[in-house]
Amino acid sequence: MKSFNEIIQLISSEIDQINWSKEPHKLYEPIGYVLSMGGKRIRPALTLMACNLFQDNVQPAVNAALGLEIFHNFSLLHDDIMDRAEVRRGKPTVHKKWDDNTAILTGDVMQIAAYQFIAKTPIQYLKPVLDLFSQTATEICEGQQYDVDFERRENVKEEDYLEMIRLKTAVLLGCALKIGAWIGDATDEDAQLLYDFGINIGLAFQLKDDLLDVYGDETTFGKKIGGDILCNKKTLLLIHALRLAKGNEALELQKWIGTSDKNLSKDKIQAITSLYNRLGIKTICEDKMRYFYTKAIANLEKVSVSGNKKQELRNLADKLMFRND
Repeated sequence: MKSFNEIIQLISSEIDQINWSKEPHKLYEPIGYVLSMGGKRIRPALTLMACNLFQDNVQPAVNAALGLEIFHNFSLLHDDIMDRAEVRRGKPTVHKKWDDNTAILTGDVMQIAAYQFIAKTPIQYLKPVLDLFSQTATEICEGQQYDVDFERRENVKEEDYLEMIRLKTAVLLGCALKIGAWIGDATDEDAQLLYDFGINIGLAFQLKDDLLDVYGDETTFGKKIGGDILCNKKTLLLIHALRLAKGNEALELQKWIGTSDKNLSKDKIQAITSLYNRLGIKTICEDKMRYFYTKAIANLEKVSVSGNKKQELRNLADKLMFRND
């Protein structure tokens, strides 16, 4: 069994070998820029780790893993345009470093490149892998649309939000694991258990991300703290704050939600964070995160390989759950 660090080194080496020095330079240079930022490489790592549960040779799953990582970064690139985000992983986003048109076109090429890598999957697995990847790509777009719709909706509920992040974030983790399991010749039952593990850990992962956006350290988180607050993003934190705030607290919350003056950005972040603290919102979100984490571990324990082989995935789940970046 390969360790998580060995898997990451393999992925990084493979990514470094991809040649993006093509013409037109302005189209391809941003791809190299985005992929050179690093990131956690969680999705390709999950693909290779799932494959490694069932066979020692993970090389047949490498191209699929690369395709998933390129697709993930494509989705972030377009997401940054839609959110008008200025920083990603501590560096300027593509639309800030270049411009919107470059970011859109570069993202389009990355999506095509993702399919090109996925298409290099060994032929005996290619049909189900392509089908699942296409389904997942569609679901991610559906999740993004729900996220956009929530900006204009006043009645977003917890179950609506959880379904949105399942589509936008969790399905790609499940997809990565299931594809790796298939290429490793896992049974359909084990492949599905790993998919479910990915869904549940993905939900916990996104809830942790929401918490870090409010309570994280900007120097380690890689982007500005309070971004979700400033754009009134319907995270689980805000949804429960809107539900629980009464009287003066409700009036205060609505006042700050209606505030778009950039000169008051720091005050808005501090005020809403203080409201979250008074309403116990952090604890509510942490409890929900632990709920999905527990479900994920239960899925993993049922996979029919020895506990020793599953330890690296268990360690990764813990790392995602308790991370500070």
